[in-house]
Amino acid sequence: MGGKYRIKGNKYPRMRRPRRRGRLVVLVVASAAVLGVGGWGTLQLIDVFTGGGREASAAGGGTDCAPATKASPSPSPKALPEPRAITVNVLNATTRSGLAKKTADELKKRGFKIGDVGNAPKQYDKKVKGPGVLLGPASALDTSLPVLGTQLPDAERRTDAARKGAGLDLVIGDAFKALAKKPDADRALTELARPEPAPSSKKGC
Repeated sequence: MGGKYRIKGNKYPRMRRPRRRGRLVVLVVASAAVLGVGGWGTLQLIDVFTGGGREASAAGGGTDCAPATKASPSPSPKALPEPRAITVNVLNATTRSGLAKKTADELKKRGFKIGDVGNAPKQYDKKVKGPGVLLGPASALDTSLPVLGTQLPDAERRTDAARKGAGLDLVIGDAFKALAKKPDADRALTELARPEPAPSSKKGC
């Protein structure tokens, strides 16, 4: 070729800019992307092994926590009177003779003190359809009445605020067959003195 584009020697003129700088920029961007992805993966592994997910869950309100049932401490035994401290009047409201004495003798064997034994007053005579009625003063509601109730669990319990003294009445009714069996009555008395602890709910994770 002639003129100013005439080739001289063994070297040819460069018609465009070199690409080295462009390649260098591409390599830098690619390296930064690789490092970014690697750093994010490393952070995820650290969270897995250090429990970061659990901490985030706990900070989010603790919706995964379930209430745990825990038994409350055993309550102290109730201060109930012993059978020997309870006086019982055994009264027969049925037409069956000798029932009051037979029942009074059995209660005496079980440790109760026996008071009057005989027929029931007109208020109850032939008017008690169930096994019996346990009658006492208002102060006996949570003390001596439950103790006597272990011997005849199906009997009705009543209190009289005007009643004087601490004695109790056991009025025998038409449905009466016998006192509770002694082993059952003893077990009921033990459970009465030492009730089972009530479970209480406590929130936990």
